[in-house]
Amino acid sequence: MKQFKPALSVIAAGILWGVISIFVKTLSKAGIDALQISAVRMILAAICFSLFVLIKDRSKFRIRFRDIWMFIGTGIISIVLFNTCYFYTMIHSQASIAVVLLYTSPVFVMILSAIIFKEKITVIKIIALILTICGCVLVAGLTNDVSISFPVFMIGIASGLFYALYSIFGEIALRRYDTMTVTVWTFIFGLIGSLPLGKVPQTIRIIKSDPKLILFAFGIAILSTVLPYFFYTWGLKRMETSKAAILVAVEPLVGCILGMTIYQEPHNFVKILGIILILASIVLLNIRLESRNT
Repeated sequence: MKQFKPALSVIAAGILWGVISIFVKTLSKAGIDALQISAVRMILAAICFSLFVLIKDRSKFRIRFRDIWMFIGTGIISIVLFNTCYFYTMIHSQASIAVVLLYTSPVFVMILSAIIFKEKITVIKIIALILTICGCVLVAGLTNDVSISFPVFMIGIASGLFYALYSIFGEIALRRYDTMTVTVWTFIFGLIGSLPLGKVPQTIRIIKSDPKLILFAFGIAILSTVLPYFFYTWGLKRMETSKAAILVAVEPLVGCILGMTIYQEPHNFVKILGIILILASIVLLNIRLESRNT
């Protein structure tokens, strides 16, 4: 059971990331674009993490100057570039295509983890990875006739690569630092990287105009940013990077369920089959985790 907790933590992160559409849709309707929403996430999350560390344990701020590259990796190279590529793909194609291209990330994680961390590419991992990718494709409806330009396709693939790099840089940083140290510095650098793109004064004016938007801004920062990144980083420290990358694929599943229930998006047998495949990959990995630790 002790080894099962990291898996639950990673899955919880995926669920909280999956409900982000509730906040994004409301903020978007108010006239806040994708890059501005990303900046809101980074600013408020960085403030929340920093205040938490200041109150609980200021020693968590201590890092070596020579290790700053790790947090540039998690904060700017990963989170800021991932958000930019992800939102660009959404704007210039479809949200479903963006989600599927984003979840090529487990492929990158598995390959990079094998090269950098010497993790074994097992049959179980390969099967779980195939189930995850197939599930994402079915959930997003890409079995239909969908067209996408090559540049947008490549930028979508880049979003998956940058998303994967959080796991890689994160694991390296976690070998030297506490979970909270890694997370707080990730968002501090994410804040630095997102400010030039976020049109901050304009965004503040829009949010201040409606008290409800303030609640949704803090909602996207706390429920869909602060908590899931803490859960994912905590779980990542206690399990293999490639397994964490597959488990967190519960995110598009949650997004799909929300779409079918709250937003009344169309659903059919193919989409439900995709959900089952993603769940099967998660169950498969967790059975493997439990069997190895009993």
